[in-house]
Formats: sequence, C-alpha cells, structure tokens
Amino acid sequence: MASTSSSSPSTTTVAIDLGDRSYDILIGEGLLGQPGTYAGLPKSATALIVTNTTVGPLYTAKLTQALQAHHKRVLSVELPDGEEFKDWPSLNQVFTTLLESACDRKTVLYALGGGVVGDMTGFAAACYMRGVPFVQVPTTLLAQVDSSVGGKTAINHPVGKNMIGAFYQPQRVICDIDTLDTLAQSELLAGLAEVIKYGPIADAEFLSWLEANLDALLARDRTALRHAIRRSCEIKAWVVGQDEKEAGLRAILNFGHTFGHAIEAGLGYGEWLHGEAVGCGMVMAADLSARLGLIDQATSLRIKALIERAGLPIVGPALGAERYLELMSVDKKAEDGEIRFVVIDQLGKASMRPAPDAIVREVIAAHTA
Repeated sequence: MASTSSSSPSTTTVAIDLGDRSYDILIGEGLLGQPGTYAGLPKSATALIVTNTTVGPLYTAKLTQALQAHHKRVLSVELPDGEEFKDWPSLNQVFTTLLESACDRKTVLYALGGGVVGDMTGFAAACYMRGVPFVQVPTTLLAQVDSSVGGKTAINHPVGKNMIGAFYQPQRVICDIDTLDTLAQSELLAGLAEVIKYGPIADAEFLSWLEANLDALLARDRTALRHAIRRSCEIKAWVVGQDEKEAGLRAILNFGHTFGHAIEAGLGYGEWLHGEAVGCGMVMAADLSARLGLIDQATSLRIKALIERAGLPIVGPALGAERYLELMSVDKKAEDGEIRFVVIDQLGKASMRPAPDAIVREVIAAHTA
C-alpha cells in the first residue's frame, strides 16, 4: 500500500510513488492558511488561484495571504459553481486570465475548490504553454478522497462526462479538514459515496469500519473524517502508483461510475451531484455483480444498505434501459462499443468485465423509477 507518515502531530502525509512525478498528499487541520504548507513547491513569480463563486469568498483571501510568502504576485479567477459549468467556456476563463496577466511557463496554478475546479485547473495546467505546475487544494470531501488525487483532469461534453482531458499530476495535494466545516450536507454525503467505494473494491475491513463509524462521519467527527480521508487516499495512491493511466487495475476506482455517469449525462449535468449518481451506480453495480454470480445477494444488499444509510439515492431516474445502454456505450471503459463494468468479485476485490445486455436491463429495471 502507499506509504503514510506524520509530518507533524496534526498532519498526515500519504505519498504517491510515480517516479519523477511523485508527490505528497497532506491531511490535517489548519493547513490551507499556513505558508509552510506550500514550502518546497516549484518556485515562480506568479501564482494563479482557480476557484468558484461559492468557495472563493470563503477561502481565496486566506490562501492568497499564505502564498504571498512564496510568490511575488498572487492572482485569482472565480468560475461559476456547478458540474454544468465544467466546460470549454469556463476553461477558457482560466486561459484568458493567464494570457491577459502575461503568466509564464513557471506560473503555478492552485485549484481551490471541489472536483470540478480541480479537474478544470489540472486540465488548464496541462495545456497552458504545454504544461505548467499545479497544486490541488480540495475543499470538498469528494475531492479530498478521490478527484484531487491521481492526475485525472478533464471537462465534460454533452455526449459524455470527462471525455476530454489529460493525465497530469499535481505537485501536491492539500486536504485541510477545516474546509469541510463550510460544506453543504448534500456535498458531504456525495463525498461519502467515493469513500464507501473503497471498501468493496479494495478493503473489506474498511467497509466494516465505515458501517461502524458512519454516524460519526455524518456528524463530521474530525477523528473519523481524518481516518476516512487517510485510508481512501492510501488506497487510491496504491492503485495509481501501479497503474497511473488506467491501463488495467486503476479502472476499479470507477466502481458505480458507469451507471453513475449515465445518470449524470442523461439528466443533464448538475441535476444530480456526482457522488449521488455514483452512490446509486454502486447499488446497480453491486446487484450486477450478484446477478453475474460473483457475490451473493446478501453482499449486494449490504452495500446497498450502507449507501442508503449514508443518505444517498438508491433508485435511479427512469431514463429507460435503451437510453442507459446508449449513454454507457460512450463511457471511457467501453471498448469497440462493448460496455465494461467494474464488478465486485468478492468483498475487497474488484475487476472489470462486460455483461450481457439482458442482465444489465434487469439491473436497470430493478433500480430505476
């Protein structure tokens, strides 16, 4: 698994080993506003904070002050908030700010916000002058445990989610647990979906821990949140360290996402939160695993029960089986038009495989209304 250490009594470090692209994930409280958090990053005269209209008013000033110890000029740009704005116009706002401010190839971008901000900032960093450094400062639980880690960057297209992007690793990920205090409860629940997925795919003991500690997580208990974030990041770091560009193993991180992405695209981005769609998608994927004879029905129902306890949807929208199949056929995991699903082989172990359309239709019929 990934290496973990404590760089101070209040900060835990999880290392992602990718050779010359290796970096650390810092997890703790009070990190965002401390200049020392950003020590040792690439040096540049200019920094650009990319955030959104919700997070910017809360944290841009604090981050700006901390970064002034390392950069002569700290700029910021606020994007509209929401999955529906993870698109070319928003991405171009970042490029326009960089170009109009005469930012050079050493400029460091800081992604301050949730998964949408992180994905777009990373994609902008990968493209601007063919690559400038960037740092992830995730402020949502979902971003801290999943989207900020591993270097997947992208924007959406009306036909498919995250289909236009690049693999581009950050220089550091800074998970300040304090930022979760201002998180809407719906966003906290959405983040829990990405935490829950790590149990079935990689760590049965973690699944049991989540069942025992879910109430503490819902109450935002700091000790419980720290453990959930650390363990999630350790698992993701271990997976990404072995398969950076999703040639095989990394695909297991998409448990529930094939169904979930179809829900998001089918309803229109922003109608459901990403984590809500993933939660419902995991219910479907667990049932598919059972119908394929890989796990028993009791295990499928156990996963479903935890997702329901977490306040996440367990019934998908009635888009119709053909529409689901159409949307899933353009998923990144599809090959030669064949839909491939992440399924549970046994608790703590997952794989990716095709499934007969007839069985997929049964799953969709059982879990949509």
